[in-house]
Amino acid sequence: MFTLTSTSPNGSRHGALQTTHGNLATPFFMPIATRGAVKTLSSLDIEKLGSPIVLSNTYHLMLRPGMDVMEKVGGLHAFMGWRGAILTDSGGYQVFSLADRRKVTEEGVSFSSPIDGSKHLLTPEKSMEIQLTLGSDIVMCFDEVIALPADAKTTLAAVERTERWAKRCKEYFESHVGSSRNPNAKLFGIIQGGTDHELRKRSAEGLMAIGFDGYAIGGLSVGEPFEEALAVLDRLMPLLPADKPRYFMGGAQPHQIVEYVKRGIDMFDCVLPTRNARHGHLYRWTHGDLSRPDFYETVNIVNAKWNGSDAPLLDPNIPRTDLVTVYGFEEELSRFSLGYLHHLFDVKEVLGHRLATVNNVMFYLKLLEMLRGQ
Repeated sequence: MFTLTSTSPNGSRHGALQTTHGNLATPFFMPIATRGAVKTLSSLDIEKLGSPIVLSNTYHLMLRPGMDVMEKVGGLHAFMGWRGAILTDSGGYQVFSLADRRKVTEEGVSFSSPIDGSKHLLTPEKSMEIQLTLGSDIVMCFDEVIALPADAKTTLAAVERTERWAKRCKEYFESHVGSSRNPNAKLFGIIQGGTDHELRKRSAEGLMAIGFDGYAIGGLSVGEPFEEALAVLDRLMPLLPADKPRYFMGGAQPHQIVEYVKRGIDMFDCVLPTRNARHGHLYRWTHGDLSRPDFYETVNIVNAKWNGSDAPLLDPNIPRTDLVTVYGFEEELSRFSLGYLHHLFDVKEVLGHRLATVNNVMFYLKLLEMLRGQ
């Protein structure tokens, strides 16, 4: 169940999404735990950082460790020692990105595992089965993902197939969720249509006619200009039911998230905090005024300018608010300098990746905390 508590004059929404593993204040950000772990961090680390939810991947978990293991251990929450909520994506994006390793039919997507060459068929029903086996709190429909730019014929075909697959997903979900390990799981439909406004409208209307617990906007943040993504949201958001959560799937830089929230988005995921951390790129606050796009900067800690720096790793410009904080690592980060972090990257110590990841995930969580307070 989703409760919309208020809508700000700037268009942002504030609410709460109830799950088996906690009530999630919106808008919120989901750290990426693709294979059951946020890279370099444990579930306890994520708990300390204050995130109530993570995102994991159906495709990767079906290949390793496999559903036999998940059945044996009692689902993904137990396997990774995670007390919070879990959203699992359907696996669609991953199988469609396999290019010459996959074949798409109306039944689903057949593909060869890049790990051992084994053959698999991922269908809407199979995706639902896997996600229910994992015990997901939020289950995503299996959709057809296309690369942009795409012609109108290709985009229309993907929209139509996504709708047909969504019907199959809901039928399987409704007939099996009650006997699953998470009977209160939510099912989200995924709106496709590229940057074509009429096809986005058609996709949204088709999915709303089926009826879902929430609606995701897929197929953006795949290389299109930021302005085009905003234009899609400006036309699409007024069509969606106000009493259902809205999820923007995929990557978003911090200043982009601010704009998406203004357009009524409630949920985000993004690989950038963890991926950039592993490359030595740190998100750092410059000030706390989110109305200005320069509220943050990206620091390349690998740069020689940080060699020997005594500047603190704990960002001194973190905005302090009266809200619940995400400072679970404040004491740890306060012990180290940016010069030390530079050294860790220079000698390829994995601790450097961990500290940078803590910094970046904490930044994103703090950003969403501030947006909830506006």
